[in-house]
Amino acid sequence: MMTQIKTTVQNANSTLLQDAIGVAALGVMLFAGLHLPGLF
Repeated sequence: MMTQIKTTVQNANSTLLQDAIGVAALGVMLFAGLHLPGLF
């Protein structure tokens, strides 16, 4: 099972950074969307 996990992480290593950036962007949009109505 550990070898499967290691293989999966090695194969997906190139997309992990892109996924992390996407998650951060979604978090920023959620934060902004929830706080913008309070500013106006």
